[in-house]
Amino acid sequence: MLTLPEALQTQLDSGVTTLCWCWRVTRRDGAVFGFTEHDRDLTVDGVTCRAATGFSPGERDGKGGLTPDQASLFGALNAAAITETDLANGLWDGAQVDVLRVDWTQPSIFVQTWAGEIGETRRGNTAFEAELRGLSARLERVTGRIYSRLCDAEIGDARCGIDLDSPAFKAAGSVGSVAGDDVFAAIGLGGFDTGLFTRGLLTWTSGANAGAVSEVREHRLSGTAVQIRVMSPPFVPIEAGDAFQVRAGCDKRHATCRDRFANIVNFRGHPFMPGNDVLVAGPASETVHDGGSRGRTR
Repeated sequence: MLTLPEALQTQLDSGVTTLCWCWRVTRRDGAVFGFTEHDRDLTVDGVTCRAATGFSPGERDGKGGLTPDQASLFGALNAAAITETDLANGLWDGAQVDVLRVDWTQPSIFVQTWAGEIGETRRGNTAFEAELRGLSARLERVTGRIYSRLCDAEIGDARCGIDLDSPAFKAAGSVGSVAGDDVFAAIGLGGFDTGLFTRGLLTWTSGANAGAVSEVREHRLSGTAVQIRVMSPPFVPIEAGDAFQVRAGCDKRHATCRDRFANIVNFRGHPFMPGNDVLVAGPASETVHDGGSRGRTR
């Protein structure tokens, strides 16, 4: 049940209200934004909620129980708030959204009515629509482990233990020249073994894609130059001089964990697990059938 602040309850009981909707959005990079449908900016709980951004609530579907709530939010694309480039580069994916009911005459009086996160977004030339998913949607995510020869940890997480902020696994560089919409010659990576950054994450730190993250498809030497190819082209074309920060990637193989990272103690796979060939193999006359290790011969 929603508990209202006493001051807000008193105002509602009076029959005269001065209420508006506000939204507080916290992106995964920690940036916090505020928006309101009111006709002037409001400061709510220390966050400036900007007016004239075209924000308005759409339909909300609340089923109760553990069934995830779904809602939608509409807004205008503008340079001061949410841009088409930021949406396309995924900066708003998974952002936390708090929906607030605020007394615009006294913004310190408010109540949070809903919380969720941004899911799918659709954008046009001047506006966008964002799907909002209730927090209970997280309960639908599949979790757990499987038996596999490959490691099921993510490089740099607590189970892996590798420090990706170590100078051995992190580098700052820039684009020297562009060879395609998803490949470029990199400056500043000459001291690293080829392949170290393959499957790693590259964060653009300057240029039109600043803040966007690209996954590295390939890191290799091309002659004397270091070449980086990303999984998919950024929304805005890469340009010479664009700066980035890149961290090591991992193909999750036992040999890579042992030889490149010296981290075999934290390997989370099962490299010696028998394969399908063992499951379908039949008895052979030249082997010893004493219940011991398979493969022993007479």
